[in-house]
Amino acid sequence: MRVTIPLVTVLLASTLSACGGGSGLTVNLYVSPENNLQHVVDTCNAAAGGRYRIEYHKLPRSADGQREQMVRRLAAEDPSLDVLGLDVTWVPEFAEAGWVVPWTGAAEAEATRDVLPGPLSTARWNGKLYAATKHTNVQLLWYDDRLTPSPPKTFDEMMTQAKALKAAGKPANILFTGAQYEGLVVFYNTLVASAGGHILSDDGRSVLMDDGAVRALELLKTLTTAGITDPSLGNSKEDEVRQAFQRGQGALELNWPYVYASYAKEKPQDLPHVRWARYPSVVPGRASRVTIGGFNLAISTYSPHKAEAFEAALCLRSPASQKYQAIEDGLAPTTRSVYDDPAPLDPADPGSTMAAQFPMKPDILAALSDAAVRPLTPAYQNLSTVISKVLSPPSEIDPATTAAELRERLTDALNSRDIIP
Repeated sequence: MRVTIPLVTVLLASTLSACGGGSGLTVNLYVSPENNLQHVVDTCNAAAGGRYRIEYHKLPRSADGQREQMVRRLAAEDPSLDVLGLDVTWVPEFAEAGWVVPWTGAAEAEATRDVLPGPLSTARWNGKLYAATKHTNVQLLWYDDRLTPSPPKTFDEMMTQAKALKAAGKPANILFTGAQYEGLVVFYNTLVASAGGHILSDDGRSVLMDDGAVRALELLKTLTTAGITDPSLGNSKEDEVRQAFQRGQGALELNWPYVYASYAKEKPQDLPHVRWARYPSVVPGRASRVTIGGFNLAISTYSPHKAEAFEAALCLRSPASQKYQAIEDGLAPTTRSVYDDPAPLDPADPGSTMAAQFPMKPDILAALSDAAVRPLTPAYQNLSTVISKVLSPPSEIDPATTAAELRERLTDALNSRDIIP
């Protein structure tokens, strides 16, 4: 489906554009590959009316590769970087390093208008807004109602259901991101928060690894040694998990909302049987707290035309742009009103509505209302590298020993002034 996004004017050009300048200039956007982002870019270019042109530069698919490319160029004060697509965990680091500038005045007001509190918290650092929220993310539990008539409410129920399916000779695996990378850190952080625990103190200055964090290690060990996870767990990232579920190699999948849009395009005949629910609870009677994902847009300190870069970023993450990518790509909006927008994306297609194409929105909003944020610290990349390494492979975790190792190594990482390139 290709339609024109009915963009609204986010701010008057006179407010965000330098007077009499910027005609025909290029605003360079660096962000991860997204299936339909180029269409959004094209629409924003049309709205700019020739005053500037956004050029979409696709960063590597891996988060580490994206960050490395931007960090190296920003450290060299490269003036060709204008709008930066930042994973929600990178904002403190980029702000602390002085690589991105704060949002103020009319741009800040527009970037924060009607934004959900959880996603907005990922764009702030030390009381200042350093990015505009582009899209957010929280994982859900995905299942096939032909195998699982009703979703499990807790991790214990989920493991029991999986074992019963396995005993019956049916697909039984619980699929999640177990590779040594950020996806494993996200999974563990969700377990920790859902158990009421903490990896770091609230101010991000010291390592806690409290009882809830240890309980999460115990659950991760139990889950991965019960014979109900895929043999390739140690290599499983988001898309491998999605594809395994679509191939019928698992019964239950913990993954992002894009699962629905992918299923609709690649296996539409089975879409009526794809169901979802909120993440299972770690503690019975206590709702899970799922880690927020997503991307924010920041403006490089070294951009020679910041006014146009702010304007371009606002267009790229406008409510209309977010609605388009929600329906086309399954990316969860950060703007609250988008979820309730009844208008079809394509007037000729009455089924191109948020309700029809993004039916999991009530569960996403519920999860976002009390979501977990990964530890907010400029040293997050160091911490993430340590956590993913220590937890890999999850089946070899010894809860007490692993917790002690994490306390020691995370303390070293937190106190390091070095940035991992």
